[in-house]
Amino acid sequence: MAGILSFLVPKDKKFFPLFEKASENLKQISAILVEMVNTSSPEKRRELIKEIERLEHVGDAVTHEIFNELSSNFITPFDREDIHTLVSSLDDIVDFIHGSAKRIELYKINEMTPAIIKLAELVQQGADELHNAVKNLRSMSNSSKIREACVKINSIENHADDVFDMTIAKLFEEEKDAVQIIKIKEVLSALETATDKCEDAANAISSIMIKYA
Repeated sequence: MAGILSFLVPKDKKFFPLFEKASENLKQISAILVEMVNTSSPEKRRELIKEIERLEHVGDAVTHEIFNELSSNFITPFDREDIHTLVSSLDDIVDFIHGSAKRIELYKINEMTPAIIKLAELVQQGADELHNAVKNLRSMSNSSKIREACVKINSIENHADDVFDMTIAKLFEEEKDAVQIIKIKEVLSALETATDKCEDAANAISSIMIKYA
């Protein structure tokens, strides 16, 4: 049955490569994020933040290209709403990664807290799972791998929520500098929101799976 349904999905030569390009860019920028929060060199951190900014522009360009294809093609591989939700969510993750990096730069946060590092790693894990899921969308015969990735993303998002909540509670209890509290909270919030957007993208993929697999 999965093979029959896969055959019925329109064979597309434009959308799938663009989906994979967007998810590959997300995978790359999340890896740079983890490298950036783990480096002890201010110069290296600035270089990595510039690379994050470059990749954010790449992500924007891919997103616009997909939306242009969506508006100009009558036949699409999946429902337009699902495509729009998936692509928008992938773009949002990239934006929040960029936003967290810019906050680190603008607020002159030189020492990364364990929570910042952990949330960055969770963002990367979510991005990797999304890339795996998106790559398998081209062939519905790998539906079990797609579902497995979506389940992992949900677990990652729950873990990120726990890290964020516990860290903020500890921050309010132990940190006496109100300005520092605001700075750290802004960075943590951007990273945690990135994991929320990973879950949004996973939900869009799950919706596609229900309809086509």
